[in-house]
Amino acid sequence: MATFSSERIRNIALVAHSGSGKTSIADAMFFASGGTTRQGRVDDKTSLSDFEPEEQDRGSSIQAAVLPCEWKGAKLNVLDTPGYADFRGEMLSGLRVADAAVIVIAAPSGIEVGANQAWQMCRDRHLPTLIVVNKLDRENTSFAKAVEEIVLRWGRACVPVQIVNAAEGSFTGVASLAHAEEPEDAPAGWHERLIEAVAETDDELTTKYLEGEALTQEELDAGLRAAVGAASVFPILATSTLNNAGIPQLLDAIRDLLPSPAQAAGDVEIPAGAQANFVFKTSADPFVGKLSYFRVYGAPLRKDSQLWNAQEREAERLGQIYTPVGKEQRPVDQVVTGDIGVVPKLSVTKTFQTLCDRANPVVLPGVEMPEPVYALAVTPATAADLDKMAGALARVEDEDPSLRVERVAETGETVVRGLGDVHVAMAVERVRRKFGINLSTS
Repeated sequence: MATFSSERIRNIALVAHSGSGKTSIADAMFFASGGTTRQGRVDDKTSLSDFEPEEQDRGSSIQAAVLPCEWKGAKLNVLDTPGYADFRGEMLSGLRVADAAVIVIAAPSGIEVGANQAWQMCRDRHLPTLIVVNKLDRENTSFAKAVEEIVLRWGRACVPVQIVNAAEGSFTGVASLAHAEEPEDAPAGWHERLIEAVAETDDELTTKYLEGEALTQEELDAGLRAAVGAASVFPILATSTLNNAGIPQLLDAIRDLLPSPAQAAGDVEIPAGAQANFVFKTSADPFVGKLSYFRVYGAPLRKDSQLWNAQEREAERLGQIYTPVGKEQRPVDQVVTGDIGVVPKLSVTKTFQTLCDRANPVVLPGVEMPEPVYALAVTPATAADLDKMAGALARVEDEDPSLRVERVAETGETVVRGLGDVHVAMAVERVRRKFGINLSTS
Protein backbone atom coordinates (compact mmCIF):
# COMPACT_ATOMS: atom_id res chain seq x y z
CA MET A 1 0.00 0.00 0.00
CA ALA A 2 1.02 3.61 -0.53
CA THR A 3 2.31 5.69 2.39
CA PHE A 4 0.13 8.56 3.61
CA SER A 5 0.94 11.45 5.93
CA SER A 6 -1.19 11.99 9.04
CA GLU A 7 -2.97 14.85 7.29
CA ARG A 8 -4.19 12.44 4.59
CA ILE A 9 -5.58 9.81 6.99
CA ARG A 10 -9.14 9.51 8.29
CA ASN A 11 -10.07 7.06 11.06
CA ILE A 12 -13.80 6.41 10.85
CA ALA A 13 -16.04 4.15 12.96
CA LEU A 14 -19.04 2.75 11.10
CA VAL A 15 -21.85 2.31 13.64
CA ALA A 16 -25.51 1.34 13.34
CA HIS A 17 -28.37 -0.80 14.54
CA SER A 18 -27.91 -4.40 13.40
CA GLY A 19 -29.27 -5.03 9.92
CA SER A 20 -28.98 -1.45 8.65
CA GLY A 21 -26.52 -2.41 5.91
CA LYS A 22 -23.46 -0.95 7.60
CA THR A 23 -21.12 -3.80 6.62
CA SER A 24 -22.47 -3.72 3.07
CA ILE A 25 -21.51 -0.03 2.95
CA ALA A 26 -17.99 -0.91 4.16
CA ASP A 27 -17.68 -3.51 1.39
CA ALA A 28 -19.09 -1.08 -1.18
CA MET A 29 -16.63 1.66 -0.20
CA PHE A 30 -13.69 -0.75 -0.39
CA PHE A 31 -14.82 -1.86 -3.85
CA ALA A 32 -15.49 1.68 -5.11
CA SER A 33 -12.04 2.80 -3.95
CA GLY A 34 -10.34 0.04 -5.95
CA GLY A 35 -9.42 -2.13 -2.97
CA THR A 36 -10.86 -5.23 -4.65
CA THR A 37 -12.09 -6.22 -8.09
CA ARG A 38 -15.09 -8.08 -6.69
CA GLN A 39 -17.41 -6.48 -4.18
CA GLY A 40 -17.91 -8.52 -1.02
CA ARG A 41 -21.47 -9.39 -0.05
CA VAL A 42 -22.80 -10.36 3.37
CA ASP A 43 -25.55 -12.53 1.87
CA ASP A 44 -23.16 -14.77 -0.06
CA LYS A 45 -20.56 -14.85 2.74
CA THR A 46 -17.89 -12.98 0.75
CA SER A 47 -17.81 -9.80 2.85
CA LEU A 48 -14.24 -8.64 3.48
CA SER A 49 -15.32 -7.20 6.81
CA ASP A 50 -17.43 -10.06 8.20
CA PHE A 51 -14.84 -12.79 7.67
CA GLU A 52 -15.12 -14.85 10.85
CA PRO A 53 -17.13 -18.09 10.39
CA GLU A 54 -19.51 -17.08 13.20
CA GLU A 55 -20.24 -13.80 11.37
CA GLN A 56 -20.83 -15.56 8.08
CA ASP A 57 -23.20 -18.05 9.71
CA ARG A 58 -25.18 -15.27 11.43
CA GLY A 59 -25.04 -12.78 8.56
CA SER A 60 -24.02 -9.99 10.93
CA SER A 61 -20.88 -8.55 12.53
CA ILE A 62 -19.61 -9.73 15.90
CA GLN A 63 -16.22 -7.96 15.89
CA ALA A 64 -14.67 -4.71 14.68
CA ALA A 65 -12.78 -5.03 11.38
CA VAL A 66 -10.54 -2.55 9.54
CA LEU A 67 -10.91 -1.87 5.81
CA PRO A 68 -8.54 0.89 4.59
CA CYS A 69 -9.88 2.64 1.48
CA GLU A 70 -7.49 4.68 -0.66
CA TRP A 71 -9.54 7.53 -2.12
CA LYS A 72 -8.34 10.58 -4.03
CA GLY A 73 -4.99 10.79 -2.28
CA ALA A 74 -6.28 9.91 1.19
CA LYS A 75 -6.36 6.76 3.31
CA LEU A 76 -9.72 6.17 4.96
CA ASN A 77 -9.44 3.60 7.75
CA VAL A 78 -12.99 2.29 8.01
CA LEU A 79 -13.61 0.49 11.32
CA ASP A 80 -16.72 -1.60 10.75
CA THR A 81 -18.20 -2.29 14.19
CA PRO A 82 -21.06 -4.63 15.20
CA GLY A 83 -24.56 -3.24 15.52
CA TYR A 84 -25.98 -6.09 17.60
CA ALA A 85 -26.31 -5.06 21.26
CA ASP A 86 -24.47 -8.12 22.60
CA PHE A 87 -21.30 -6.96 20.84
CA ARG A 88 -21.35 -3.25 21.71
CA GLY A 89 -18.00 -3.66 23.45
CA GLU A 90 -16.51 -3.94 19.94
CA MET A 91 -18.31 -0.73 18.94
CA LEU A 92 -16.80 1.06 21.93
CA SER A 93 -13.33 -0.21 21.00
CA GLY A 94 -13.75 1.07 17.44
CA LEU A 95 -15.01 4.46 18.59
CA ARG A 96 -12.03 4.74 20.96
CA VAL A 97 -9.50 4.96 18.11
CA ALA A 98 -11.74 6.78 15.61
CA ASP A 99 -11.58 10.53 15.01
CA ALA A 100 -15.09 10.55 13.55
CA ALA A 101 -18.10 8.32 13.00
CA VAL A 102 -20.56 7.40 10.28
CA ILE A 103 -23.98 6.36 11.62
CA VAL A 104 -26.03 4.24 9.22
CA ILE A 105 -29.83 4.23 9.32
CA ALA A 106 -31.96 1.89 7.20
CA ALA A 107 -34.62 3.92 5.38
CA PRO A 108 -37.36 1.25 5.73
CA SER A 109 -37.06 1.06 9.53
CA GLY A 110 -35.83 4.53 10.51
CA ILE A 111 -33.93 5.27 13.72
CA GLU A 112 -33.79 2.07 15.78
CA VAL A 113 -32.48 1.48 19.29
CA GLY A 114 -28.92 0.63 18.22
CA ALA A 115 -28.62 3.73 16.05
CA ASN A 116 -29.89 5.93 18.86
CA GLN A 117 -27.37 4.39 21.27
CA ALA A 118 -24.58 4.91 18.73
CA TRP A 119 -25.64 8.55 18.31
CA GLN A 120 -25.43 9.08 22.07
CA MET A 121 -22.00 7.40 22.25
CA CYS A 122 -20.75 9.74 19.52
CA ARG A 123 -22.17 12.79 21.28
CA ASP A 124 -20.62 11.71 24.60
CA ARG A 125 -17.25 11.62 22.82
CA HIS A 126 -17.90 14.83 20.85
CA LEU A 127 -17.09 12.96 17.64
CA PRO A 128 -17.69 14.59 14.25
CA THR A 129 -20.41 12.47 12.65
CA LEU A 130 -21.95 11.81 9.26
CA ILE A 131 -25.45 10.30 9.10
CA VAL A 132 -26.17 7.93 6.20
CA VAL A 133 -29.67 6.90 5.17
CA ASN A 134 -29.22 3.50 3.49
CA LYS A 135 -31.45 1.07 1.58
CA LEU A 136 -33.19 3.82 -0.38
CA ASP A 137 -33.64 1.31 -3.21
CA ARG A 138 -36.40 -0.37 -1.18
CA GLU A 139 -40.06 0.23 -1.97
CA ASN A 140 -41.94 2.91 -0.05
CA THR A 141 -38.80 4.60 1.24
CA SER A 142 -38.24 8.34 1.26
CA PHE A 143 -35.06 10.30 1.91
CA ALA A 144 -37.19 13.33 2.83
CA LYS A 145 -39.13 11.36 5.45
CA ALA A 146 -35.89 9.96 6.88
CA VAL A 147 -34.44 13.47 7.11
CA GLU A 148 -37.58 14.66 8.88
CA GLU A 149 -37.29 11.90 11.50
CA ILE A 150 -33.57 12.50 12.04
CA VAL A 151 -34.07 16.23 12.59
CA LEU A 152 -37.01 15.58 14.92
CA ARG A 153 -35.09 13.00 17.00
CA TRP A 154 -31.53 14.34 16.91
CA GLY A 155 -31.95 18.07 16.33
CA ARG A 156 -31.63 20.83 13.74
CA ALA A 157 -27.84 20.49 13.63
CA CYS A 158 -28.52 17.44 11.44
CA VAL A 159 -28.82 18.80 7.90
CA PRO A 160 -29.14 17.10 4.49
CA VAL A 161 -26.24 17.91 2.15
CA GLN A 162 -27.60 15.93 -0.79
CA ILE A 163 -30.73 15.55 -2.87
CA VAL A 164 -31.63 12.19 -4.38
CA ASN A 165 -32.04 11.30 -8.04
CA ALA A 166 -34.86 8.93 -8.86
CA ALA A 167 -36.03 7.34 -12.09
CA GLU A 168 -39.42 5.61 -12.18
CA GLY A 169 -39.48 5.41 -8.41
CA SER A 170 -36.01 3.87 -8.01
CA PHE A 171 -33.07 5.52 -6.26
CA THR A 172 -30.30 6.04 -8.81
CA GLY A 173 -27.91 8.53 -7.25
CA VAL A 174 -27.39 11.80 -5.42
CA ALA A 175 -26.55 15.40 -6.19
CA SER A 176 -24.87 17.86 -3.85
CA LEU A 177 -26.96 20.44 -2.01
CA ALA A 178 -23.84 22.23 -0.77
CA HIS A 179 -23.78 24.89 -3.47
CA ALA A 180 -23.84 28.64 -2.95
CA GLU A 181 -26.74 28.78 -5.41
CA GLU A 182 -29.83 26.72 -4.55
CA PRO A 183 -30.32 23.74 -6.91
CA GLU A 184 -33.61 23.94 -8.81
CA ASP A 185 -34.87 20.57 -7.61
CA ALA A 186 -33.97 20.99 -3.93
CA PRO A 187 -36.82 20.32 -1.47
CA ALA A 188 -38.28 23.48 0.00
CA GLY A 189 -36.20 24.93 2.81
CA TRP A 190 -33.32 22.42 2.65
CA HIS A 191 -30.76 24.72 1.03
CA GLU A 192 -31.64 27.63 3.31
CA ARG A 193 -31.32 25.39 6.39
CA LEU A 194 -27.86 24.19 5.27
CA ILE A 195 -26.64 27.77 4.74
CA GLU A 196 -28.12 28.80 8.09
CA ALA A 197 -26.54 25.86 9.95
CA VAL A 198 -23.10 26.64 8.55
CA ALA A 199 -23.43 30.38 9.21
CA GLU A 200 -24.48 29.79 12.84
CA THR A 201 -21.09 28.26 13.67
CA ASP A 202 -18.98 31.28 12.65
CA ASP A 203 -19.42 34.89 13.81
CA GLU A 204 -18.37 36.46 10.51
CA LEU A 205 -20.62 34.17 8.50
CA THR A 206 -23.49 34.79 10.93
CA THR A 207 -23.18 38.55 10.44
CA LYS A 208 -23.06 38.17 6.68
CA TYR A 209 -26.08 35.84 6.69
CA LEU A 210 -28.17 38.09 8.94
CA GLU A 211 -27.40 41.09 6.74
CA GLY A 212 -28.83 39.21 3.79
CA GLU A 213 -25.56 38.64 1.95
CA ALA A 214 -25.02 35.36 0.11
CA LEU A 215 -22.16 33.10 1.17
CA THR A 216 -19.60 32.40 -1.52
CA GLN A 217 -18.84 28.80 -2.51
CA GLU A 218 -15.47 29.06 -0.77
CA GLU A 219 -17.10 30.31 2.44
CA LEU A 220 -19.71 27.55 2.33
CA ASP A 221 -17.12 24.81 1.75
CA ALA A 222 -14.76 26.05 4.46
CA GLY A 223 -17.59 26.77 6.89
CA LEU A 224 -19.16 23.34 6.42
CA ARG A 225 -15.81 21.62 6.89
CA ALA A 226 -15.13 23.58 10.10
CA ALA A 227 -18.64 23.04 11.47
CA VAL A 228 -18.53 19.28 10.85
CA GLY A 229 -15.04 19.03 12.34
CA ALA A 230 -16.23 20.85 15.46
CA ALA A 231 -19.20 18.45 15.78
CA SER A 232 -21.57 21.41 15.39
CA VAL A 233 -23.22 20.26 12.15
CA PHE A 234 -24.03 16.66 11.17
CA PRO A 235 -24.48 16.09 7.41
CA ILE A 236 -27.14 13.63 6.23
CA LEU A 237 -26.32 11.58 3.11
CA ALA A 238 -28.10 8.94 1.03
CA THR A 239 -26.90 5.51 -0.18
CA SER A 240 -27.91 2.16 -1.59
CA THR A 241 -25.55 -0.80 -1.80
CA LEU A 242 -27.79 -2.56 -4.32
CA ASN A 243 -26.40 -0.31 -7.07
CA ASN A 244 -23.82 1.57 -4.95
CA ALA A 245 -25.67 4.84 -5.48
CA GLY A 246 -24.19 7.51 -3.22
CA ILE A 247 -21.12 5.46 -2.26
CA PRO A 248 -18.52 7.59 -4.12
CA GLN A 249 -20.09 10.72 -2.62
CA LEU A 250 -19.89 9.17 0.86
CA LEU A 251 -16.17 8.57 0.31
CA ASP A 252 -15.85 12.20 -0.79
CA ALA A 253 -17.62 13.41 2.35
CA ILE A 254 -15.37 11.34 4.63
CA ARG A 255 -12.29 12.69 2.88
CA ASP A 256 -13.40 16.32 2.59
CA LEU A 257 -15.43 16.94 5.74
CA LEU A 258 -14.08 14.74 8.53
CA PRO A 259 -10.89 15.54 10.48
CA SER A 260 -7.51 13.88 10.12
CA PRO A 261 -5.60 12.58 13.17
CA ALA A 262 -3.48 15.73 12.94
CA GLN A 263 -6.62 17.86 13.41
CA ALA A 264 -8.38 15.74 16.03
CA ALA A 265 -8.03 16.42 19.74
CA GLY A 266 -5.65 14.04 21.52
CA ASP A 267 -6.23 12.10 24.74
CA VAL A 268 -2.89 12.81 26.38
CA GLU A 269 0.00 15.19 25.77
CA ILE A 270 2.67 13.14 23.96
CA PRO A 271 6.28 14.41 24.13
CA ALA A 272 7.66 15.25 20.69
CA GLY A 273 9.28 12.22 19.08
CA ALA A 274 8.03 9.82 21.77
CA GLN A 275 6.29 6.50 21.14
CA ALA A 276 2.64 6.10 22.19
CA ASN A 277 0.77 3.17 20.64
CA PHE A 278 -2.64 2.07 21.90
CA VAL A 279 -3.71 -1.58 21.47
CA PHE A 280 -7.48 -1.47 20.87
CA LYS A 281 -8.08 -5.04 19.72
CA THR A 282 -6.56 -8.50 20.08
CA SER A 283 -7.30 -11.49 17.88
CA ALA A 284 -6.23 -15.12 18.12
CA ASP A 285 -5.48 -16.26 14.58
CA PRO A 286 -5.29 -20.08 14.17
CA PHE A 287 -2.32 -19.73 11.79
CA VAL A 288 -0.47 -16.55 12.81
CA GLY A 289 -1.18 -16.66 16.53
CA LYS A 290 -1.92 -13.59 18.63
CA LEU A 291 -2.53 -10.39 16.65
CA SER A 292 -2.53 -6.99 18.37
CA TYR A 293 -4.22 -4.10 16.54
CA PHE A 294 -2.96 -0.65 17.47
CA ARG A 295 -3.22 3.02 16.64
CA VAL A 296 -0.13 5.23 16.66
CA TYR A 297 -0.59 8.38 18.76
CA GLY A 298 3.07 9.36 19.05
CA ALA A 299 6.01 9.18 16.66
CA PRO A 300 5.84 6.79 13.66
CA LEU A 301 6.37 3.17 14.68
CA ARG A 302 8.95 1.16 12.74
CA LYS A 303 9.24 -2.60 12.47
CA ASP A 304 11.76 -4.35 14.76
CA SER A 305 11.25 -1.68 17.45
CA GLN A 306 11.91 -2.19 21.15
CA LEU A 307 9.01 -0.79 23.20
CA TRP A 308 7.86 -0.62 26.80
CA ASN A 309 4.48 -1.77 28.10
CA ALA A 310 3.62 0.92 30.62
CA GLN A 311 0.95 -1.12 32.44
CA GLU A 312 2.83 -4.42 32.63
CA ARG A 313 6.18 -2.67 33.14
CA GLU A 314 7.86 -5.05 30.71
CA ALA A 315 9.66 -4.70 27.39
CA GLU A 316 8.11 -5.82 24.09
CA ARG A 317 10.19 -6.59 21.02
CA LEU A 318 8.35 -6.06 17.75
CA GLY A 319 9.18 -7.89 14.56
CA GLN A 320 7.40 -7.23 11.29
CA ILE A 321 4.43 -4.86 11.47
CA TYR A 322 1.45 -4.81 9.13
CA THR A 323 -1.49 -2.85 7.80
CA PRO A 324 -4.75 -4.73 8.50
CA VAL A 325 -7.08 -5.22 5.52
CA GLY A 326 -10.03 -7.27 6.74
CA LYS A 327 -8.59 -10.66 7.67
CA GLU A 328 -5.33 -9.98 5.78
CA GLN A 329 -2.13 -8.39 7.09
CA ARG A 330 0.04 -6.52 4.58
CA PRO A 331 3.67 -5.92 5.65
CA VAL A 332 4.95 -2.35 6.02
CA ASP A 333 8.19 -0.81 7.29
CA GLN A 334 6.43 1.71 9.52
CA VAL A 335 3.03 2.94 10.66
CA VAL A 336 2.82 6.74 10.68
CA THR A 337 1.32 8.93 13.39
CA GLY A 338 -2.45 8.56 13.43
CA ASP A 339 -2.52 5.37 11.36
CA ILE A 340 -3.64 1.88 12.35
CA GLY A 341 -1.46 -1.24 12.28
CA VAL A 342 -1.26 -4.79 13.55
CA VAL A 343 1.63 -6.77 15.03
CA PRO A 344 1.80 -10.51 15.77
CA LYS A 345 2.99 -12.43 18.80
CA LEU A 346 3.40 -9.77 21.48
CA SER A 347 4.46 -11.45 24.72
CA VAL A 348 2.73 -9.53 27.50
CA THR A 349 0.58 -6.82 25.94
CA LYS A 350 -3.19 -7.02 26.35
CA THR A 351 -6.10 -5.12 24.86
CA PHE A 352 -6.33 -1.44 25.95
CA GLN A 353 -2.67 -1.26 26.96
CA THR A 354 -0.05 1.23 25.74
CA LEU A 355 3.32 0.56 24.13
CA CYS A 356 5.73 3.46 24.56
CA ASP A 357 9.36 4.42 25.23
CA ARG A 358 10.79 3.25 28.53
CA ALA A 359 12.35 6.69 29.01
CA ASN A 360 9.01 8.44 28.34
CA PRO A 361 6.29 6.17 29.78
CA VAL A 362 2.78 7.01 28.59
CA VAL A 363 -0.53 5.40 29.55
CA LEU A 364 -3.34 6.24 27.14
CA PRO A 365 -6.95 6.06 28.39
CA GLY A 366 -8.58 2.68 27.94
CA VAL A 367 -12.22 1.80 27.31
CA GLU A 368 -14.84 1.30 30.00
CA MET A 369 -16.73 -1.85 29.11
CA PRO A 370 -20.41 -2.41 30.00
CA GLU A 371 -21.12 -4.70 32.94
CA PRO A 372 -22.10 -8.29 32.01
CA VAL A 373 -25.80 -9.13 32.20
CA TYR A 374 -25.77 -12.84 31.31
CA ALA A 375 -23.79 -15.84 32.57
CA LEU A 376 -23.22 -19.50 31.73
CA ALA A 377 -21.27 -22.13 33.62
CA VAL A 378 -18.90 -24.05 31.34
CA THR A 379 -17.20 -27.40 31.75
CA PRO A 380 -14.84 -29.27 29.42
CA ALA A 381 -16.54 -32.02 27.46
CA THR A 382 -13.59 -34.39 27.98
CA ALA A 383 -10.81 -34.83 30.52
CA ALA A 384 -8.30 -33.98 27.79
CA ASP A 385 -9.89 -30.54 27.42
CA LEU A 386 -9.63 -29.74 31.14
CA ASP A 387 -5.98 -28.69 31.12
CA LYS A 388 -6.43 -26.48 28.05
CA MET A 389 -9.72 -24.82 29.00
CA ALA A 390 -8.36 -22.10 31.30
CA GLY A 391 -5.76 -20.92 28.79
CA ALA A 392 -8.24 -20.88 25.91
CA LEU A 393 -10.81 -18.91 27.91
CA ALA A 394 -8.13 -16.41 28.94
CA ARG A 395 -7.24 -15.82 25.28
CA VAL A 396 -10.88 -15.36 24.29
CA GLU A 397 -11.31 -12.93 27.20
CA ASP A 398 -8.32 -10.93 25.92
CA GLU A 399 -9.91 -10.89 22.45
CA ASP A 400 -13.11 -9.49 23.94
CA PRO A 401 -12.69 -7.42 27.13
CA SER A 402 -16.48 -7.19 27.55
CA LEU A 403 -16.38 -10.89 28.50
CA ARG A 404 -15.57 -11.97 32.07
CA VAL A 405 -14.31 -15.44 32.95
CA GLU A 406 -14.58 -16.26 36.66
CA ARG A 407 -13.91 -19.24 38.88
CA VAL A 408 -16.61 -19.64 41.56
CA ALA A 409 -14.80 -20.80 44.69
CA GLU A 410 -17.90 -22.21 46.41
CA THR A 411 -18.90 -24.49 43.55
CA GLY A 412 -15.66 -24.86 41.61
CA GLU A 413 -17.50 -23.83 38.45
CA THR A 414 -16.02 -21.73 35.68
CA VAL A 415 -18.52 -19.04 34.62
CA VAL A 416 -18.44 -16.97 31.43
CA ARG A 417 -20.26 -13.64 31.74
CA GLY A 418 -21.19 -11.40 28.83
CA LEU A 419 -23.62 -8.86 27.40
CA GLY A 420 -26.24 -11.41 26.36
CA ASP A 421 -26.88 -15.03 25.50
CA VAL A 422 -25.61 -14.66 21.93
CA HIS A 423 -22.43 -12.97 23.17
CA VAL A 424 -21.59 -15.85 25.52
CA ALA A 425 -22.61 -18.51 22.98
CA MET A 426 -20.27 -16.98 20.38
CA ALA A 427 -17.42 -17.03 22.92
CA VAL A 428 -17.97 -20.74 23.58
CA GLU A 429 -18.06 -21.38 19.82
CA ARG A 430 -14.76 -19.49 19.32
CA VAL A 431 -13.11 -21.66 21.98
CA ARG A 432 -14.22 -24.73 20.04
CA ARG A 433 -13.21 -23.44 16.60
CA LYS A 434 -9.92 -21.72 17.43
CA PHE A 435 -8.58 -24.00 20.13
CA GLY A 436 -10.33 -27.31 19.49
CA ILE A 437 -11.90 -27.42 22.96
CA ASN A 438 -15.53 -28.47 23.35
CA LEU A 439 -17.33 -26.89 26.30
CA SER A 440 -20.60 -27.99 27.86
CA THR A 441 -22.79 -25.17 29.22
CA SER A 442 -25.38 -24.88 31.95
